[in-house]
Amino acid sequence: MTLKTKLIMIVTMLLGGFFGLLNETLLTTALPSIMKDFNIDFTQVQWLTTAFLLTNGVIIPLSAMVIQRFSTRQLFLFAIFIFFIGTLIGGFSPNFTVLLLARIVQAMGSGIMMPLMMTTILDIFDPDERGKYMGMFGLVISLAPAIGPTLSGYLVEYINWRALFHVVAPIAALTFLASFIFVKNVGVNKKEPIDLISVVLSVLGFGSLLYGTSSITRDGWNDPIVLITIIGGVILITLFVIRQTRLTSPLLDFSVFKNGQFSIGLIVMSLVMISLIGSETILPMFVQTIMGESALNSGLILLPGAIVMGFMSVISGFLFDRYGAKILAIIGMFVVVVTTSYFIFMGKDTSTTVLTTVYAIRMVGLALGLMPLMTHTMNQLTPEMNAHGSSMVNTAQQISASIGTAILITIMSHATRTFTPTMSDYEGMSKQAMTAQIKQDALINGYHAAFWFTVIIAIVGFACVFMLYNKKKADKTFKVYG
Repeated sequence: MTLKTKLIMIVTMLLGGFFGLLNETLLTTALPSIMKDFNIDFTQVQWLTTAFLLTNGVIIPLSAMVIQRFSTRQLFLFAIFIFFIGTLIGGFSPNFTVLLLARIVQAMGSGIMMPLMMTTILDIFDPDERGKYMGMFGLVISLAPAIGPTLSGYLVEYINWRALFHVVAPIAALTFLASFIFVKNVGVNKKEPIDLISVVLSVLGFGSLLYGTSSITRDGWNDPIVLITIIGGVILITLFVIRQTRLTSPLLDFSVFKNGQFSIGLIVMSLVMISLIGSETILPMFVQTIMGESALNSGLILLPGAIVMGFMSVISGFLFDRYGAKILAIIGMFVVVVTTSYFIFMGKDTSTTVLTTVYAIRMVGLALGLMPLMTHTMNQLTPEMNAHGSSMVNTAQQISASIGTAILITIMSHATRTFTPTMSDYEGMSKQAMTAQIKQDALINGYHAAFWFTVIIAIVGFACVFMLYNKKKADKTFKVYG
């Protein structure tokens, strides 16, 4: 396969993956309009986001099995086709039930595409040139979710929420047609027997855990269903892991963790994802509730950072091929620690220009840390383990993002509730003005507590990157097990 053929194939797959990830956040600002059209409450409409997350979380751990059993071309065509069908149904949904079903179908396609793209890059490029192409993958995973709310806000404001599906559907159709021409079969397929017990444990375990953690922000830690699903999910995942270690042909091969560099890389990536999600979840809320900006403006304030991270992911890929992951990750995580610390001192008078700038610099740091780490981590594996490694990385990102969001929201809520004002600070105010000011100060205290947690996570991640091998040592120890 020529380099040109490889590039066209990867770009085609990345286009599908881009719109798959875009849909994770595309409905964010459209939910109020959907509630109005279908006459439903927030408890119901939030399932459009929750169901997408859950389906992704269930599909991704199973992806290693399907990637190994089916050819690259077959699997990608199937994934982009069902994504297109889900998008088409979503745009013409006559009621909420059909729209929810459409979102689940979309997520099934998206959940397959992401690990498949990563595995394909690993299969067709040598370790010493993977950095630049994994950087292109990074462009997709960083840019798409960030554009979602801004694009959604614009289309909902000037057209309607159905336009979100009508815009994506033709592009998905064109990607499907392009895939017929440009997507080739790579890697080696192995039709191992499917262990149904493992499938059930995986689906129920990861599904329960993700449902429980995603429900914390709405129902709280004390809710019986939240506790039951989280505890049940942890137990089932534990049983799943134990079973995989005893099978000759595991659904998801946990022997990847025998490689120390893979384990360290995955831990740091999970911490980076918590830090990334922290900013993407908490900051828009801060900008709207404390700084008084609209939802659309909050998206626009953070959009330059997302664009910068996307393009820096590509640049960091080239830098990885030359310098390795360690030095880039050290620089990147240091930048993340410093810039995240700024959030602790923000208030209602924070300049939007300064915030936009600091956030953009922070995203440069995250790009320098995340993509080289991902490439370094995957480079530790033998070719036959690529599918398992890709599935493991994407699963870890899903779980860390969900759990990280839950912890951040919990910390913020607790710090807001337990805020004790110093009454001398409010002397001379009317009772009404004082009440309003205390309420705002309590909120600011909650946000600052959440940002403190994000800083601590960033510091831990920064400390961990020193355990990575430098490029020369990594080259010598590449593929140390099989």
